[in-house]
Amino acid sequence: MQSTYKEKILKEIESIPNDRMPKLYRVIHLLVSELIPQTKKTGNRGSLKGVWKGSQVDESLFIEAKKSLFPYESQDWPEAAAVYVLKK
Repeated sequence: MQSTYKEKILKEIESIPNDRMPKLYRVIHLLVSELIPQTKKTGNRGSLKGVWKGSQVDESLFIEAKKSLFPYESQDWPEAAAVYVLKK
């Protein structure tokens, strides 16, 4: 059964003029890529493991970022709440 379809397809292809072949190829290529599911390639998630080994982290950068994101944590709560209310 499969070979009869292949034969029919090949006969149809042979009847197409040569100048139309590039377009036919694109159509067939798109059909094949849509009809036949491709397996996804899984990446190696551990590929960067150990890259930063031995690196020194500047703690002041973390403190500065934390203060800019959470300014209320670096102040006393009642004073910070009063400043927040007064600003609004």
